[in-house]
Amino acid sequence: EAGVDGVDTAISSMSATYGHPATEALVATLAGTQYDTGLDIHRLESIAAYFREVRKKYHAFEGQLKGTDSRILVAQVPGGMLTNLEGQLKQQSAAHRLDEVLAEIPRVREDLGFIPLVTPTSQIVGTQAVLNVLGGERYKTIAKETAGILKGEYGRTPAPVNAALQARVLDGADPVTCRPADLLKPELAQLEADVKRQAQEKGITLAENAIDDVLTVALFPQIGLKFLENRHNPAAFEPVPQAEAAQPVA
Repeated sequence: EAGVDGVDTAISSMSATYGHPATEALVATLAGTQYDTGLDIHRLESIAAYFREVRKKYHAFEGQLKGTDSRILVAQVPGGMLTNLEGQLKQQSAAHRLDEVLAEIPRVREDLGFIPLVTPTSQIVGTQAVLNVLGGERYKTIAKETAGILKGEYGRTPAPVNAALQARVLDGADPVTCRPADLLKPELAQLEADVKRQAQEKGITLAENAIDDVLTVALFPQIGLKFLENRHNPAAFEPVPQAEAAQPVA
């Protein structure tokens, strides 16, 4: 009736807090109406039970939210972005400053032309907000990616960016006004040759379709080759998460 084409939900055991609303709640709400989803609530229950056990393995990565938090509605922060923020602040022993960062995010977003908060721009805005708060001075440090948005490297923003900040990062240069990708030089052929050479030097066996491994290095240049070198060595990676042991009843 309101023109909704679809609603994103998550199974109840993985929903709310940083996730989408519970699937079962919407199914139950619409049951028996002209908008009945046709989904079996009992089958959803078994799915929820499965993921309830899966979630226990990742307890160490749980955030501090325990329910709905209206602050994220005001700050317009996506759930995944919020977990990243909490992680950044925790690493710098500044978890108690989350409220300040949430208040700073809309201001940074405005400075960056009200850029949509989706990957990767949500992380860019969040990181800059953290820098502004922890640095004690707004834009004392401007992240490389923030400068990229101001320069036009991420395309045209919905609204004009902060003119003073843009002039600061451009330092006399012109902003990008064309399609940013048009300015990139072809790199794949050279990268493929480099990866194959390094693989031979390090004794790394590449995938049968080598382009898959080349793309891994292209997407993750800092760690891609290290991953390829150790992908058959489980000891080189973090151990598989385990469910937290149940605490004995006192």
